Amino acid sequence: MVYNNKENKSLKTLNKSFVAYSSTLKKREDYSWDFKKANTKEYTHCFHSYPAMMIPQVARRIIENYGLGSKLLFDPFCGTGTSLVEANLKGINAVGADINPLARLIAKVKTTRININYLDSCLQKFFDNIFKLNFASIDDYQSELPKIKNIDYWFSRETQVKLNIVFRYVESIEDEKVKNFFKVAFSETVRESSFVRSNEFKLVRIKNLEDKKDVDVFAIMSSKLLRNRQGLIEFQNVCPVNVESKIYDINSTINIPLNILTPNSVDIVVTSPPYGDSKTTVAYGQFSRFSNEWLGYKDAHQIDKKLMGGMKIKNLPYFNSRILNDTLNTLNKIDEKRTLDVLSFYNDFQAAIKNISKVVKKNGFACFVVGNRTVKNITIPNDEITVEFLTQNGFLHIETIIRNIPSKRMPIKNSPSNIIGETSTTMKNEYIVICQKIK
Repeated sequence: MVYNNKENKSLKTLNKSFVAYSSTLKKREDYSWDFKKANTKEYTHCFHSYPAMMIPQVARRIIENYGLGSKLLFDPFCGTGTSLVEANLKGINAVGADINPLARLIAKVKTTRININYLDSCLQKFFDNIFKLNFASIDDYQSELPKIKNIDYWFSRETQVKLNIVFRYVESIEDEKVKNFFKVAFSETVRESSFVRSNEFKLVRIKNLEDKKDVDVFAIMSSKLLRNRQGLIEFQNVCPVNVESKIYDINSTINIPLNILTPNSVDIVVTSPPYGDSKTTVAYGQFSRFSNEWLGYKDAHQIDKKLMGGMKIKNLPYFNSRILNDTLNTLNKIDEKRTLDVLSFYNDFQAAIKNISKVVKKNGFACFVVGNRTVKNITIPNDEITVEFLTQNGFLHIETIIRNIPSKRMPIKNSPSNIIGETSTTMKNEYIVICQKIK
């Protein structure tokens, strides 16, 4: 086929346009918020599994887009400290808050520097003591087991004894930083050694107990320690030495103490709050109960009741969200009791956003990673509700980014009707709500 000069010019122009379009598509793929192939366990992010964790790449990009140059980041629902680690890596000081003592412990250890040579000496002492133990004398460790409800139902007797051996060794460590480092590894060892099904957040026992009756507790503990050691080295090699994270037991639905954060002191909030009450969404308290009990934290079984929506209210309040009010009115016509469960969560969420808003500087950013939930087959748009709550507190909505969550650790199914046996698939997208304070 022969083309004339005019056709050749048109083809060249078309080809240039196609190349430019392809390049734009490639950039969009590279800039996807899905992070399908990303390593979510780099640095100290490899420490300890936890429900519904924000992946570090999301926190990292939010900070890069809206937080560079910031001096202070705040995460009021910090969990195990993903956003705090990412802030520190960018040279930003951070404050985190969580009412789950296990989450606070993990977040603290993930952002705490330890001299590696000293840590190695402590690890060597541990290995020398544990693997050279005379098992003829392990009967001594059967006494003073922790007070865990139905401990024999959840742990074999041999596992209980081995865990107690490890725990008593950890408690004997004098250096607090190293002790906490060991505690994080021990916490994961507790869960993996139990009869709890590994793919569950709630306490569901495995069917074949023989699979877990002879668990190698010492090997599990050792592998967690060595993995976490490598993550700590990676973190310390990159993180500036002059930054820090502070983690507090703060319930932001009640207040944020002035001695921790003063009004207008925070440059950026990066957080992923719970998507709903723990009873029907993600049971953070149940997931961490055994670890909290083995580590001696009081009222471990009461954590879910202390989280947002845990304490039920009896009256239907007015919310600063037209969308939420309309949704609740629709839900109330279907199931009044279930509606009270839902509104208890949003009553706490509204109060939390009001308190969080006070500590953010003018022109500072509030970045909330949320998911939309379904109750009684009615979708509750948490992204839009979050925007309305924030704008009622002096913020301007900048954008909402939608991302797929193919790898986020969420339950595969939940109960939208709160009836045993009735399930539906959980959310496959999450929403990154970006707002800037203008008042």
